[in-house]
Amino acid sequence: MDERPRVLVVDDEENITFLVASALELTGMATATAATGRDALDQVARWRPDAVVLDVMLPDLDGFTVLQRVRDSGNHVPVVFLTARDTTEDRVRGLRDGGDDYLVKPFEVAELVARVQLRLRRQGTLAVGRRLRCADLEMDSERHEVIRAGSPVHLSPTEYKLLHYLLVNTGRVLTREQILDHVWSYDFEGDASVVDTYVSYLRRKVDHLPPKLIHTVRGIGFCLRAER
Repeated sequence: MDERPRVLVVDDEENITFLVASALELTGMATATAATGRDALDQVARWRPDAVVLDVMLPDLDGFTVLQRVRDSGNHVPVVFLTARDTTEDRVRGLRDGGDDYLVKPFEVAELVARVQLRLRRQGTLAVGRRLRCADLEMDSERHEVIRAGSPVHLSPTEYKLLHYLLVNTGRVLTREQILDHVWSYDFEGDASVVDTYVSYLRRKVDHLPPKLIHTVRGIGFCLRAER
């Protein structure tokens, strides 16, 4: 069962939903996306997210209407609004109607992620000092430390990002394209073989002891899991 915090990203601009969802997943969250207000309401009811990033300007229902219907259903999920309209009236309306935060486009993705994390911490969904673990491999994301079999593992920044992505998706098979998108960013124009190169680097540092944790799934990609 996936125990990661769930965040729904609602925006009719595909590049924004992709960028925001990718950034949130890189910090250990599970995401889903919606491009319309009605789709967002359906996702909230079925998927039960722990937080929602909600654009105000949607092609059917606006974000304020979506929020009102969510609240009328008795759901008090934290909502962070995104909007291109930077007016006091909009800010007041969003917060008055039950929104928890408000960001104006263009925004810094790092700030948005930090605000979502804050909302999740306040409701107890996101633990402070969270540790990720697979067998005897541990990552402390607060201290930026990695330990295997009780010994520290020293990783480069890219190796650390790659291991973090594998750990938050423990047991899942990740394609090379997914890894490129989340570790190197969606606009990376280099050779895709860089994924295999860094997986090889990572194996030398964290997989030199049994059990083997990083597995190649032929024709697809890689998976982090303890051997059974």
